[in-house]
Amino acid sequence: MTTTFPDGFLWGGATAANQLEGAYAEGGKGLSIQDVMPHGITTPPTEGPTPDNLKLEGIDFYHRYAEDIALFAEMGFSVFRFSIAWSRIFPQGDETEPNEEGLAFYDRVLDELEKHGIEPLITLSHYETPLHLAREYGGWTNRELIGFYERFARACFERYGSRVKYWLTFNEINSIVHVPFMSGGIPTPVEELSKSDLYQAIHHELVASARVTTLAHELAPGSQIGCMVIAMPTYPLSPDPRDALAAKQAEHTNYAFGDIHCRGYYPGYLLRFFRDNGIEIEITDADREDLTNTVDFVSFSYYMSVCQTADPAKQATGEGNIMGGVPNPTLEASEWGWQIDPVGLRIVLNDYWDRWQKPLFIVENGLGAKDQLVEVDGVKTVEDDYRIAYMNDHLVQVGEALKDGVNLLGYTSWGPIDLVSASTAQLSKRYGFIYVDRNDDGSGTLERFRKKSFGWYGEVIRSNGGSLV
Repeated sequence: MTTTFPDGFLWGGATAANQLEGAYAEGGKGLSIQDVMPHGITTPPTEGPTPDNLKLEGIDFYHRYAEDIALFAEMGFSVFRFSIAWSRIFPQGDETEPNEEGLAFYDRVLDELEKHGIEPLITLSHYETPLHLAREYGGWTNRELIGFYERFARACFERYGSRVKYWLTFNEINSIVHVPFMSGGIPTPVEELSKSDLYQAIHHELVASARVTTLAHELAPGSQIGCMVIAMPTYPLSPDPRDALAAKQAEHTNYAFGDIHCRGYYPGYLLRFFRDNGIEIEITDADREDLTNTVDFVSFSYYMSVCQTADPAKQATGEGNIMGGVPNPTLEASEWGWQIDPVGLRIVLNDYWDRWQKPLFIVENGLGAKDQLVEVDGVKTVEDDYRIAYMNDHLVQVGEALKDGVNLLGYTSWGPIDLVSASTAQLSKRYGFIYVDRNDDGSGTLERFRKKSFGWYGEVIRSNGGSLV
């Protein structure tokens, strides 16, 4: 039995500037770390931009935003999550004055959203650290980035604060533990990066997030500012209590970020981890005070769950899983090895609500797959019933969580239009309801086509979840 979602529930989709805008050298934009990551996290960064980097052109949202937003409106979106490319506003990252051309571009995007009655949800930092800050300052290992990020956020709040209600500080902030260059702009190779330096960078991001939360409340009264984490429930591989403890300890790695954002201080289990691993970081009294400025809501991405075990003989990493974990033998996986677990989404929603008592927002969820463009009754489309099944099953569990009493603001599917993958930088890993004619070799017309899921998601939105089965 399905249930309709609450009145005012926000339905939409989520994107990131570096994965769809393109125009990497237009409008006064400086280079970001993504401009030297032609193959995502699968190969080391290049010295400068190279022709094989699909993100340099993306899907050309920079020039086609009006067309794309009109398609989102056709589906009935009430919210659209996008990021502001830091290096469009401050090309090097350390300037004192923002780039007016960059600010004006996002004004035009907001104009288009307002025209269609779509609420913006803006991510300030979505894996887009200016390259200059990574190479010259060492990324977030350097305390100076807190001030640079504050200046960037201030420029955004002063320019757009009256037009934007919902803000996120850092995308998937807990991913820095696993991909420090992409998530934290840290140029040191992972194998050479000390845990102390890594957790110092994390601390700087947490302080910056808290300071910017205060800044938003000052400069944009009535705005809501949230953190954003990767949600990945971790189950014990067996009923062995040692496996249960291993799962709990693995989950602590992710909980820590939400705990600090929501409670305003470092939890005891994280301090023990520091002691046990000889990790020493600088935390000032001013930092501790800053951290007490907690977020208004918690947003998260959800794609998969994993297992953990205390038995070294059973340790195995799932294909395509950047966050570790042992594959669950009871679950199927996507083409990229991500395990499909709709019930896990209900578990996460209950878990986070019980733990933090802050409103929640699902800001990424979807299925990456190799879609085939076909012709049906003379119209080009994609028969993506597999995506419809995946999203239906996850949204049914969201409905169950709402019945459980969870306070949920909305749902933005990841990549409502095909874009360049973050992890692999492919276009063939497609998530969208809208097919974009561009291939992994860069060829294609960039023409947009509605997939079968386009109509399906539109009906879900129109019925406010009533059409789910």
